[in-house]
Amino acid sequence: MLFTAAFIGALIVSSSRPTEATPAVPAFSHVFEIVLENKAYDRIIGSSSAPYINALAQQYGLATNFYAITHPSLPNYLALIGGSTFGVTQDCTDCFVNAPNLTDQIEASGKTWKAYMESMPSPCFVGDSGTLYRQKHNPFIYFDDIRLNPDRCNRIVPFTQFDQDLTANTLPDYIWITPNMCNDMHDCTVSAGDAWLKSWVPKILASPAWQQNGLLLITWDESRSADVSGCCQDAAGGDIATLVISPLGAPGFQSAVAYEH
Repeated sequence: MLFTAAFIGALIVSSSRPTEATPAVPAFSHVFEIVLENKAYDRIIGSSSAPYINALAQQYGLATNFYAITHPSLPNYLALIGGSTFGVTQDCTDCFVNAPNLTDQIEASGKTWKAYMESMPSPCFVGDSGTLYRQKHNPFIYFDDIRLNPDRCNRIVPFTQFDQDLTANTLPDYIWITPNMCNDMHDCTVSAGDAWLKSWVPKILASPAWQQNGLLLITWDESRSADVSGCCQDAAGGDIATLVISPLGAPGFQSAVAYEH
């Protein structure tokens, strides 16, 4: 999440008139984050298989020089909410971490959070389930101060609760969303993930939570190893697309500054 302040600062600055003082990064009412799987930047941006994503990228903000940390998935997810891979190098289910994380900062600021996991069978579920839910795409469950705290752990919920909270306008301040193994493009096509986003993102953008100074981030955990072999020396996880979508941003803004998870 460290990239967000820098990128949003540029996004908001670019929408200001030259005579205005540089504005501060706004206090967003809500932050939504959707994390997808294993696709390089050029497999998404400009791809005919992702018309909806590309329409969003043209209308809102796009980071054009964003890199994942490593392979495989889990270390990137840990970095997204922990700022480190914590020495984890594989998609393990029992490599738990005793370290501060994003939820600590959110709660310390008086804000609320919830993580919505598609195809997760029940709140605070530990382990894999069926063919569609994999723990490695749920970084929250790996942190001891979340998993071992019943109140916190029960904020990791099945995605079915998202539609309920969205409709009731009872969303927390920070909303993490992990689609299932098909809809996140891991086991299914780019087209399948694009269609899933097209079914859900308009609901987010129509909500008061987003329209009243909200922010939606859409990113990928990593590029597939096959997509980045022989390149990307500055980040072993490969180049990925990251969209920054806010009513406060300048339309069609792009940032070529280097970012990482």
